[in-house]
Amino acid sequence: MDERKVILRELLEQDPADVAEVLSDLSEEQATDLIHRLFLRHAAAEPLGEMEPEDSAELVIRLDRKEASEILSRMDPDDAVDLLFELPEEIQRELLSRLSTRDAEILTDLLAYPPDTAGGLMSPEIVPLSLTMTAQDAINLLRRRVEEAETVYYAYAVDDAGGLLGVLSLRDIALAPPGKGLSDLVVRDAVAVHVEADAEEVARLFDKYDYLALPVVDEANVLLGVITVDDVIDVIRDEATEDIYGLAGVPGEEGVDTTWWASLRMRLPWLYVRLFTALAGAVVVGLFEETIAKVAALAVMMGVIAGQGGSAGMQTVTIITRGMALGEMERRKGWHLLAKESLLGGANGILLGSTVGAITYLWKGEFLLGVAVCLAMWLNLIIAGLAGVAIPLGVQRLGKDPALASGIFLTTVTDVLGFGLLFVIAKLLLPGI
Repeated sequence: MDERKVILRELLEQDPADVAEVLSDLSEEQATDLIHRLFLRHAAAEPLGEMEPEDSAELVIRLDRKEASEILSRMDPDDAVDLLFELPEEIQRELLSRLSTRDAEILTDLLAYPPDTAGGLMSPEIVPLSLTMTAQDAINLLRRRVEEAETVYYAYAVDDAGGLLGVLSLRDIALAPPGKGLSDLVVRDAVAVHVEADAEEVARLFDKYDYLALPVVDEANVLLGVITVDDVIDVIRDEATEDIYGLAGVPGEEGVDTTWWASLRMRLPWLYVRLFTALAGAVVVGLFEETIAKVAALAVMMGVIAGQGGSAGMQTVTIITRGMALGEMERRKGWHLLAKESLLGGANGILLGSTVGAITYLWKGEFLLGVAVCLAMWLNLIIAGLAGVAIPLGVQRLGKDPALASGIFLTTVTDVLGFGLLFVIAKLLLPGI
């Protein structure tokens, strides 16, 4: 038997997520050939839906347009839209023109919503139920239209205008007496999300209430679709990746497969920002060259003080950024957090400052030099705590990503003030410098 047929048969027995992983590891030519063979077995849609949209879009571009449109029609609408968003507009239009009128309308409507909103996450594949139905009526309807339902966890009750009335557990429907009315089973205070709600806010609702699915409604409370937990997991993963990259100053668009030239273009601007902020610290050092020349120990201790300030500040930035990502930050907490971090910075500063001050005194035998180092450490850690709160909040108010920008500005503050405080205090306390 042909080796490729054996491999194909083995792949058909695997989970679509595993097939997607195989496709991602192949060259473009090999992956395109495999997708074509899977298409002939009506098995290409699910693996493409499991791939990253940009990767699946690259494969679809290489396929015959008729073949690509047929695969698109077999994909879940939310996955198909994610793929379409990654395609050039002319290819989008061509593929949509080849779909049935109904499929094209569904995907066109979904394309109208930004991908980072509830509308961009939702699937319109729902089977709304009327509260005039019995449990058996509902079961019969769901069985007839099972392929139209995105979720098998909940059903949704609507009025004649399509307005959401409540949520129904399919478990409750299945276990209820056949003649029991859905009006006796419905949960009327169901949580729903607005179609324009931010994807991060949707993810926080899933995390807070441990939902498996959430209905999506418009301004008139008309049921438009449903978001399932698998879609939200992708959002949480992407946001976590973005925050991790941001704290390291790496753009979220970059990955291990990004070319060196693309990585250069994305990283270099931030490295230039860091360069100029580092030069600000160098300017401060330059202003106190004579002081450093007279007390060489200051050149050693300034790095310790600035480094401790940067480390303490990054601890605060990480906590604040995480709180923002999880929706834990409220405006009324701002002053409370500033007070907490200033107190924490002061406590850390006293302990660490006393330690490094004592070490400096034992090293150089100059008591006032030790005091200068202790005071500079204490003040810099207080400032680092305050900056660790204020900078992420300020960056967010400017509409920028706190994770990506906060670390750079924090380092500038702790370096400049760490150097400056040490030199100024040393000049005030130490005679003759």
